[in-house]
Amino acid sequence: MAWSFPIARLFGSELRVHATFFLILIWIGIVGYGAGGMPAAIENVIFILALFACVVAHEFGHALTARRYGIRTPDITLLPIGGLARLERMPENPRQEITVALAGPAVNIVIWAVLMLALGGRMPQVDDMLLSGGTLEGFLARLAGLNLFLALFNLLPAFPMDGGRVLRAALSARMDRVRATQIAAGAGRVLAFGMGFLGLLSGNPMLMLIGVFIFIAAGAEAQDVSLRALSRRLRVRDAMITSYEALRPEDTLQAAGQALIRTTQHEFPVLDQDDRPVGLLTRNTIFAALGDPAAQLTSLSAVQLDPLPCLAPHLPLTDVLDLMHADQAGAVAICTAEGRALGYVTRENLGELMILHSRDPG
Repeated sequence: MAWSFPIARLFGSELRVHATFFLILIWIGIVGYGAGGMPAAIENVIFILALFACVVAHEFGHALTARRYGIRTPDITLLPIGGLARLERMPENPRQEITVALAGPAVNIVIWAVLMLALGGRMPQVDDMLLSGGTLEGFLARLAGLNLFLALFNLLPAFPMDGGRVLRAALSARMDRVRATQIAAGAGRVLAFGMGFLGLLSGNPMLMLIGVFIFIAAGAEAQDVSLRALSRRLRVRDAMITSYEALRPEDTLQAAGQALIRTTQHEFPVLDQDDRPVGLLTRNTIFAALGDPAAQLTSLSAVQLDPLPCLAPHLPLTDVLDLMHADQAGAVAICTAEGRALGYVTRENLGELMILHSRDPG
């Protein structure tokens, strides 16, 4: 994910932090400082870090359970509104999807139960959850209460919450997966509108931000499932761009800039002398070099290129989606058995292909 950087590697997955995550730490620190000075600010920041440790545990609940079904989790990213485990794919077997979905909230329930034991079985009160008063008991009470809240909130039957995946899996037993996803995504949009409206009325920007995130994520999930359903009927060659201009490793960024003007391409496959893919040069990389005359003379062999993995043209189009998701690749090269590039597929032309086929009455 853009604007994120790795901080550790746990259980085979890279743990990443989004740059905006630090905004919530600063905001929480400022709120605490205004309420009780530096001690309150420090306590608030420590509490948020402890809470996000629980969020990480939640995401690893999904990741480690998915591993049982042969699904890797390349990375987990911490965002201001929570965590995001990037699974290679979600299991399409309803029972497996329900198991993976429930694993995250189950971790929060376990954390809540352990903290309750530490508190002697006393249920945290609302006042405990709002302000700990600087005591360890109050701190643990707040953490216990919020873990219970996280578990219950994630069980709401709406995308992108875990409960939405449970709903989709249950509906898939009675209808096709696309329709089941549309229903769960629709519930997610309704929830997003409700949270956004409540945030607007209460003047809570965080609630509005979460509502926006839920709305976007629900739509993205519905689109992804629709694209996968379509891609099962198509082959890689059906989406291949065959009319394009390629660059060579010895070409300069200046030459790439001229190609950007000369063509309508937003990206350029970089091929060696045998037409084997070396990588992908994006226009953002070209733009970044425009302000530095020396950089424009740099050959592409010295430039950090985006990955450009290869697939055979006869494979199902779902392989392109899986490869793009697993490697976070913006494009996939279509190659012969010898590795020579025949063309390439981008996310943009996959979207165009979906639109064309969705409107095709045949």
